[in-house]
Amino acid sequence: MSVQQEAGSGIDSGAALEVWIDQGLCTGDGICVQYAPEVFELDIDGLAYVKGAEDELLQAQGATTPVPLPLLNDVVDSAKECPGDCIHVRRVSDRVEVYGPDAE
Repeated sequence: MSVQQEAGSGIDSGAALEVWIDQGLCTGDGICVQYAPEVFELDIDGLAYVKGAEDELLQAQGATTPVPLPLLNDVVDSAKECPGDCIHVRRVSDRVEVYGPDAE
């Protein structure tokens, strides 16, 4: 039985992932919003936040939202391109960061 993995990442593409933004590092460039507007949004303060299931901004520090599988590549690209290195994507099961500044 083979496990489907994202090319080159060693990450099980079926694993539940969540994303959060460290607003203390956010530069407000909006690159994340360009890649994945369904997941990220800039607020009136000029910083990016993740959005919840009802499309509301989750402004609590460390707030997470699930990464929808169809948007995984867009969210990963956001984390890779973010000039503030403030986007963190981790597995829900063990909270290990798989993309972002603290990924191994």
